[in-house]
Amino acid sequence: MKVLVIGAAGMIGRKLLDQVAKSPDILGAPVQALTLVDVIEPTAPTALAGIATCQAVDLSTAGAAEALIADRPDLIFNFAAVVSGEAEADFDKGYRVNLDGGRALLEAIRAEGLNAPYRPRLIFASSVAVFGAPFPEKIGDEFFTTPLTSYGTQKAIIELLIADYSRRGILDGLSIRLPTICVRPGKPNAAASGFFSNIIREPLVGLPAVLPVDDSVRHWFASPRAAVGFFTHAATLDLEQVGPRRSLMMPGLSATVDEQIAALEEVAGPEAVALIRREPDPVIQGIVAGWPCDFDPKRAVELGFTAETNFADIIRIHVEDELNGKIGG
Repeated sequence: MKVLVIGAAGMIGRKLLDQVAKSPDILGAPVQALTLVDVIEPTAPTALAGIATCQAVDLSTAGAAEALIADRPDLIFNFAAVVSGEAEADFDKGYRVNLDGGRALLEAIRAEGLNAPYRPRLIFASSVAVFGAPFPEKIGDEFFTTPLTSYGTQKAIIELLIADYSRRGILDGLSIRLPTICVRPGKPNAAASGFFSNIIREPLVGLPAVLPVDDSVRHWFASPRAAVGFFTHAATLDLEQVGPRRSLMMPGLSATVDEQIAALEEVAGPEAVALIRREPDPVIQGIVAGWPCDFDPKRAVELGFTAETNFADIIRIHVEDELNGKIGG
């Protein structure tokens, strides 16, 4: 099987590759060739280095998508994105990368299929940002998409295109609507949701963190470990079970910032909580106010997708996976 990972240098891309290195058949068949691309050249895990080609590629540049599809990958993961806060701040960049790059990939697949039969599986990383207020208490699978950010709009458009290209037999696609992934390892990024991880990640290692929203803000979360599970499960799922609606909201847990902080105290003690500094940011508050906070992802659960149900477990996963089980500076 040939696999193409777009956005392979990002957090989920890296963790997915680490899982493939540990379990070579986790994507449904042994991976014989692996193409890894991102705007900065990604690195393959050592166990996959012999079958991996790594490239620095901007999917939105002319000819980039066609070059990647020329090798006819069987399975494609598209994680590439300008994240929420940056897409809102830089209108042109957000639409160029998130929409134009995504559509270029779909069109390259379509053009390749005109030469000889070709119908790859495409798994797209979408977001809860495709939904916009006002919300019911719990958002079910029938709730409509009315995004209130440019990022959410860009994701929603690509979702619709994937459903249409799948309906027409051009590809076999699925859009995975991710919860906010927490706790994200590494340094803070430009995502408006980044503080949800920051207020856990930094205090766990003895560093201060800024909280820009009220403690009462509620949101929908899953761990990086769960996120990788979403994509590996999607790679092997019989998509005929999904039907024509090729977008699925993933499982997660709903928690307030106050509940996050309580879970942090449970895992790391009051000294960690004391490192959180409250500095209201009206811009971040405005963006987050338009996001959904609780779901009933019945379709995904019935199809076998799973996630955590306790926020303290999410923190413990971060400690185990990123901190070698140790807390403190």
